[in-house]
Amino acid sequence: MIDVDRPPPSADPDVAEALPVMPPEGGARAALGRAAALILGLLLFIVALELLKKGAGGYGREVVGFLRVGGPVASLGLGWLLAYLFLSGSPVAAVAVSLFAAGTLDALQTFTMITGSRLGAALIVLITGAVYAARVRQNTDGLAVGVLAMITTAAIYLPALAIGSWLLGSGLLGELQVSASAPLASLLDWLIDPLVGLLAARLPPWGLLLVGVAALLLAFNLLDRALPSMSGGHGLFQHLDKISRRPLAMFALGAVVTGLTLSVSVSISVLVPLAARGLLRRERVVPYIMGANITTFIDTLVAALLVGGPAAFTIVLVEMVSVAALSLLVLLAAYAPFERGLLRLQERILGDRRALGAFIGVLVVAPLALLLWR
Repeated sequence: MIDVDRPPPSADPDVAEALPVMPPEGGARAALGRAAALILGLLLFIVALELLKKGAGGYGREVVGFLRVGGPVASLGLGWLLAYLFLSGSPVAAVAVSLFAAGTLDALQTFTMITGSRLGAALIVLITGAVYAARVRQNTDGLAVGVLAMITTAAIYLPALAIGSWLLGSGLLGELQVSASAPLASLLDWLIDPLVGLLAARLPPWGLLLVGVAALLLAFNLLDRALPSMSGGHGLFQHLDKISRRPLAMFALGAVVTGLTLSVSVSISVLVPLAARGLLRRERVVPYIMGANITTFIDTLVAALLVGGPAAFTIVLVEMVSVAALSLLVLLAAYAPFERGLLRLQERILGDRRALGAFIGVLVVAPLALLLWR
């Protein structure tokens, strides 16, 4: 049985001792210190994720040329595997659209490859949670967010795959006549991209991975200092606790945050320190993940239109509509049993080392098996 009323992780004396916190005294100086640590920590956190993705992408591009796709099942595995290698789904979705524009993939193969890219994109959240868990003994809430991100995405995207395949085959949406003149950019691109680009020009891929891990650890340290415990009574986090009690509000929050950052890895990974510090119960992140998994397609929609035209745009739109329709149906009609099932599965995975090993094994074997499907 899942204990939803357990005390927050920060109440554990071992965890509390391991986590550095800001001094308890109040005043403007302490508030400014927290605010500065929070802003710097978030920026460094995003830089770290981008460095990890850049480093992984250096190897991922070398793999693309060696792989061949034999059908929609194989393209699903290809997208899934490449998302692991790139530690991101967006560049893989862009590759799928480019292959469609070049005539290498048909519409259904492109659709399944984009689906695979979303299944593998949550790996960065799992890695982030594992890094956090390694820093703080006996605290697995951050890792639990990563597991929930993986299984929630699979629980929505795999059934949506059938819906989208039917929509593509039926031609119900037709081929939408739309146009675009410029790609959509993240609000943080102007600040983050120059720094990441500078490091990428001077370091090899393995160096980017090492610097990314170091930056991630430093970002967590800053966030630990900035984020109060749940018992601190800080107004901002009291509002977050209230919002998290309402699935529809959390769904909307996940959609908005991902729409602004255009990065599901950033918007979901930021939940890791919040859950680990007890500021957000891990049991309440499922609707947030569902919302984030919809608006993550915004940049892919524009990229599809620019590279592949209306036909490619329609494929991505079908993906977005399928996921959104199924997510809203679950949220409005069957959310309670859906959430309970995911949380039970997550508890079983984390409750036994053998189960965790089996889960990791499935994550490794599944995309390879699909890729080799003939």
